[in-house]
Amino acid sequence: MKKRMRILMAALSALLMLSAAPAMAEESTEDSVTGDVTVSVLSAYIWRGQELSRHGAVVQPSATVSYKGFTANIWGNLDLKPYSAFNEDLSKNYTETDVTLSYARQFGIVNAEAGYIYYALAGGSTGAEDLQDSQELYLSIGLDTLLAPTLTVYKDIDHYRQWYATLGISHAFEFHKRVSLELAAQVSYLKSEDSDTYPEFNSSALATTEKFNNFHDGTISASLPVSVTDRLTITPMLAYVFPLTKDAKYEMKGRGLKGSVFPSERDSAFLYGGVALSFSF
Repeated sequence: MKKRMRILMAALSALLMLSAAPAMAEESTEDSVTGDVTVSVLSAYIWRGQELSRHGAVVQPSATVSYKGFTANIWGNLDLKPYSAFNEDLSKNYTETDVTLSYARQFGIVNAEAGYIYYALAGGSTGAEDLQDSQELYLSIGLDTLLAPTLTVYKDIDHYRQWYATLGISHAFEFHKRVSLELAAQVSYLKSEDSDTYPEFNSSALATTEKFNNFHDGTISASLPVSVTDRLTITPMLAYVFPLTKDAKYEMKGRGLKGSVFPSERDSAFLYGGVALSFSF
């Protein structure tokens, strides 16, 4: 408990340091509380190149509240047909709850955000080991320019001792004031600091005693937000996730849940999609 309190205090201190930035930074003129409630139904749960669902669709509810740059979010994953290689009790449909606290601020064309994430995991497996609760700190820097390039660095400070960095771009094409097409692409790099919790995998997609340290997964996605009303939005989406290196290919096969019982014959690239229903306030 003392360790978790120290970690949480460190996260809050980082947020306060960012909020105390120089006065030249642009101040938000919005003083009211805003937020949204979203429910997504997807054909699979893919996270950072890891295939975390096996048999069927997942439902992912999310609630967000923001005030003067501070944001709190709670997100969950409901697996309609859960599977665990280590736990055959398939009654644990609700497999994950994440809580995120963050602070964002804009400095001219630069957008900065710092945050803390707690991952509460239950009844799941990566195919290599049972999942454990964990915590992360992250820092994101983006530019309000063409393609909106954004660099985000995550540091796990609990169970999975690793660094995970992403560089993404995106662009929206507005067809109508209520309909737009949003395209995005992202690449990532993963550096493990512990071969037990995040090892490198060999060509047979089996874990080794080495630490993973290489480019990891890439993602290409498209979404079509449709504003039914000023507050209600329906968003169909499609995403393709693929390995960037051979190391990532072996690792994504080894951690995957679908496909052959032999890790080397499992999938290493994933195409999935679904729809999200969002109500903002």
